Amino acid sequence: MQPVDFTTLKAICAELRSHWLPARLEQVYQRDRHTLALGLRTLDQRGWLTVSWHPQAARLCMDVPPPRTPDTFTFSQQLRHQLNGLALVSIEAIAPWERALDLQFARRPGDPPLWHLYVEVMNKYSNVVLATADQQIVTVAHQVNAQQSRVRPLLTGQPYEVPPALTETMPRLDEPFEVWHERVSLVPIPLRRALLQNYRGLSSALIRAMGDRAQLDPELPTNQVGDRQWQRLFQVWQDWLTSLESEAFSPGWTADGYTVMGWGAIAPADTVQGVVADYYRGHLNRQEFDQLRHQLTQRLETLLRKLYLKRDDFQLRLTQSDQADQFKDRADLLMAHLHEWKAGMTAIQLADFTTGEPVTIALNPEKNAVQNAQAAYKKHQKLRRSRLAIEPLLAEVLAEVSYLEQVQVAIAQSPSYADPSDLEALTEIRDELMQQGYLAADTARIRPTTEPSTPFRQYHTPSGFEVWVGRNNRQNDHLTFRVATDYDLWFHSQEIPGSHVLLRLPAGSAPDEADLHYTANIAAYHSRATQSDQVPVVYTAPRYVFKPKGAKPGMALYKHETVIWGEPQRVREALASPTSSTL
Repeated sequence: MQPVDFTTLKAICAELRSHWLPARLEQVYQRDRHTLALGLRTLDQRGWLTVSWHPQAARLCMDVPPPRTPDTFTFSQQLRHQLNGLALVSIEAIAPWERALDLQFARRPGDPPLWHLYVEVMNKYSNVVLATADQQIVTVAHQVNAQQSRVRPLLTGQPYEVPPALTETMPRLDEPFEVWHERVSLVPIPLRRALLQNYRGLSSALIRAMGDRAQLDPELPTNQVGDRQWQRLFQVWQDWLTSLESEAFSPGWTADGYTVMGWGAIAPADTVQGVVADYYRGHLNRQEFDQLRHQLTQRLETLLRKLYLKRDDFQLRLTQSDQADQFKDRADLLMAHLHEWKAGMTAIQLADFTTGEPVTIALNPEKNAVQNAQAAYKKHQKLRRSRLAIEPLLAEVLAEVSYLEQVQVAIAQSPSYADPSDLEALTEIRDELMQQGYLAADTARIRPTTEPSTPFRQYHTPSGFEVWVGRNNRQNDHLTFRVATDYDLWFHSQEIPGSHVLLRLPAGSAPDEADLHYTANIAAYHSRATQSDQVPVVYTAPRYVFKPKGAKPGMALYKHETVIWGEPQRVREALASPTSSTL
């Protein structure tokens, strides 16, 4: 992940000073243990300033509003208590060429600052510190004690000290080429290392961009760089310093990240804030998606493995209970032929009442014939009682397996992160599993069960009708029982876990065979049988789909259905082609 370097931070501060100073602080919200959102209002706009001390994504930028989940973090509560209602009047660097900022808060513009919020954007050493006007630390996002750092502890009640001074030379626009060249080329090491070791404010990403701009490989040893290459690189160096001095930046997207200098950009961007916010939000969402998907997948596999064992055990015991009548018949035979029993017998062969065929009955030699018959009668009664007890338990296990397999299908339909809706759909699945008791409940993270916040998957049939597909059980229920109208058609893979699919039909419209087969293909593709060539799919009017009392989310029964065969591979081929019909 590309870190926020000095150039990016300089560009961010330039935009913030231009558009967001002064601003009233109206709200403080902590998104997670590494990220704050400060609600700002100016005379003509409102927005949220993200302040993050994440080890890989520390940043400062205007961003989207935070979620509406409760904020339970102590750090944000302390900031809210001290800063709410004050004005953000200044954003200054605490030292030249440092990636540490001083956000100053006062009662009104022009007044002396009452509080300093120090934001240190230093990768794994990033931190946020609130200090009084006389530099006393009131609260710290991440406290650093003397055992963790003897150089610079950060503790509540201690005076705030700026980070240790950098030892590298400060770049200057008026530095002659000869001095710059001598300093960088003194030791024959790769050019990238030479620049990083000799000058402040540089990053690997910036040096790579400089090398591309100067048509020079940054890994080339300094003693192999030609005179013309040195001249081109120095000109790029001067362009960089000129942009920093004039605060003239050109944000844009590169092939593997972003730029604020415009170098190597393949697509321009409107603001530095937007580029930085989108880049880190996308990367952090992708990390969270991968972690959450792995966690949910592992949990479901563990639960289903245990349920499969219970199911197999119950089915085995039911199979054994099918032999209950055999024990009764053998007991009846034994009682009818008591005279044939002899002491010490371990087995007796008697003719069956109905067929007359010989039947061998095992006996306990320590018991007489009547006692052996009574034991068989007891076994008969026990097996009958076990069937009555096991059948509801098996039904419960099968319902649980069906539900969890349905959740598994929903997770499998998003194998990788593509946009924020993928993460939101996965988060809804996590909340659902918490509410159902399959994950440890975290009341601070569970959101109220309302309408889904993510859009349905959408396709278009050959005739132009819309096809909507639920991403998870919450969406399935909402799609089937709230969105569907009497004109629509409801599709689902027959007796196979899968998404609810709705063919949206305007009043008076009727789908043709191509539309029905297309929708059946979609339903088959979004099912557990997605790898099959053909999958049975049912469709019916939504009014014939109902939810049994007490059923888990996403579970439904239907009647008056029509069976049609879906071909999921057709959908897979269509999605893989440039002319995909997906929206």
